[in-house]
Amino acid sequence: MTYPIDHTHDPALRSWVESANAESSEFPMQNLPWCRAQRLDEIEAEGDAELAPVFLATRIGDEIVDLEALADAGLFEDVFEDEDEGVMGFALVEYLVAASPAERVAFRRRLSELLSAGDARVRDDEELREEAVTPVSRCVVLPALEPRDYTDFYASVYHATNVGNMFRPGNALLPNYKHVPIGYHGRASTVVPSGTGIVRPKGQQAPAEEGGSPSFGPCKLLDYELEVGFVVGRGNELGETIPIEEAEAHILGLCLVNDWSARDMQKWEYQPLGPFLAKSFATTVSPYLVTLEALAPFRCAAFERGAGDPQPLGYLSSDANRAHGGVDLTLEVWLSSAQMREQGHEPVRLSRGSFRDMYWTIAQMLTHHASNGCSMQPGDLLASGTVSGKARESRGCLLELTWDGDSFAEPPVLVPGTQRTAIELPTGETRTFLADGDEVILRGWCEGEGRRRIGMGECRGVVRAAR
Repeated sequence: MTYPIDHTHDPALRSWVESANAESSEFPMQNLPWCRAQRLDEIEAEGDAELAPVFLATRIGDEIVDLEALADAGLFEDVFEDEDEGVMGFALVEYLVAASPAERVAFRRRLSELLSAGDARVRDDEELREEAVTPVSRCVVLPALEPRDYTDFYASVYHATNVGNMFRPGNALLPNYKHVPIGYHGRASTVVPSGTGIVRPKGQQAPAEEGGSPSFGPCKLLDYELEVGFVVGRGNELGETIPIEEAEAHILGLCLVNDWSARDMQKWEYQPLGPFLAKSFATTVSPYLVTLEALAPFRCAAFERGAGDPQPLGYLSSDANRAHGGVDLTLEVWLSSAQMREQGHEPVRLSRGSFRDMYWTIAQMLTHHASNGCSMQPGDLLASGTVSGKARESRGCLLELTWDGDSFAEPPVLVPGTQRTAIELPTGETRTFLADGDEVILRGWCEGEGRRRIGMGECRGVVRAAR
């Protein structure tokens, strides 16, 4: 299925929220992502963030708009087909996650109308505007849904090839990689919102010499992973599947994900069953869920497989997925060390890549996940795995970025996984892996000729010392 490109994507659209009209805004009328929010004054009044109200919201310009307040004002009546007694604010999220694609398009159109410059329903209702519209600077912004479950994929063939060549030079990809979207089940309990401090994990590391004993202690090779997440709306019953043609109707939208990784622990434990404690200590998620409806103008063809590559099996293949299963989303990683912040240096960009380089699409990942009858639930978070491209500057983690090999040179340059060139920071510090105090910042956006640029917001986390 495809979401339409319609008047809500018109680059000429303007809002009565003036900050949304600035060319520099990542949250113009054409975006309208979902999030949850709390007002700082209500947190202060309660004395505890856990006691303060949390509401479903959107961001436009520099403002957070309370969607539940708009629903209570009756402004989304007639949008949802199964509505009996009106959409009450507290139930809005339930309507949205269960909504059909047509209902979600209708909801977006109504929201766009309400925020448009010429619409008076919220603009001129002083009481409603006071209740519903709050500067983002006076809010705590959280992900739109709390994940009930979390799965991480390994969908970049460039990342998989580089990592494979570090440890299996010349034999990078295992035989199944180009046939099946590879993934593992993570822990929803350690998925945290952007801005949460990341405590350096402890764990077992490989013996220093063959035949020796492993050691236990703080991770020495802490890494980030630049990923894109997508969130499930409507699920499927246990034992049922999600056909590839219907997969995107079950996906609400995209967010940014940093799947922090302890590389020394990972190297020791990953065989024979794959990632475990090296991946389960923290995963950071950005607060804004950019809907598939908003992304409609930025869809692109799925990854073009090489002439010798196998084509996906029938259950993972459709004409629509081949034609526009990809997303033209630019992604960046920035780093700020504690010393850089003390000396007033701005963060430095480490890499820039594109989500269009993924070997498997979001629809293929979801369809494969449910192909054995696994029940997907509203709010489930699925992540792409590290987003990397062919060029060194597009590698999406330090494990790749500082590696001196090049899987895609002619001929390939394959060196031991430990042969690395450190990244130099403005303070004279160097990094091959993360140090305590380092802040990692992920950013992403879509742009195109004749389109307003729409942003994903930021995904941030500061490394804290092991406890």
